[in-house]
Amino acid sequence: MKKITVYCGSKKGHHSIYEAGARYLAQEMILRDHSLVYGAGHVGLMGVIADELLAAGKEVIGIIPQKLVDREVAHKECTELIIVETMRDRKWLMAEKGDGFIAMPGGIGTLEELFEVMTLNQLHYIQKPLALYNVHGYYNKLIDFLNHAMEEGFLYPEQEEMLIISDDPVDLLDQMAAYQARRPADW
Repeated sequence: MKKITVYCGSKKGHHSIYEAGARYLAQEMILRDHSLVYGAGHVGLMGVIADELLAAGKEVIGIIPQKLVDREVAHKECTELIIVETMRDRKWLMAEKGDGFIAMPGGIGTLEELFEVMTLNQLHYIQKPLALYNVHGYYNKLIDFLNHAMEEGFLYPEQEEMLIISDDPVDLLDQMAAYQARRPADW
């Protein structure tokens, strides 16, 4: 696993712990010689993690639609800046280029990306590790909801088991490195 696609907010959130978490993850990625694939923003947690890896001389691949470039949110310092036409193109290319995925705290776009990769893994379009970086318990309520969906019979237990969850980047990346793809559940 070399390239990690990180989904995260275009905002930093109300607590400095989220920015600190982004820096901590970036430092662990640097130690492990990982590259970053991300949404190419220079703002929010996206900018924080990209800046950390760029400062360390690591590869940072940013993928962004032209519409967001026009709004001046593209990180011009990316090692490679790929400009696409649509958000759909962006998401697919991010999924294709990454060897694994981490969802940091973020908004609706981050959640959309998280669920899309969960679905791609479930349907075996891809078989790559997916992790929730649960900084400051950010995803606790989502995890509760996923448990509820499983208890109500709308998620297979295997779907939830495929999701790696931790508030520690060392543990998160260790689990991702040990990831073994599973056979899809029968319908």
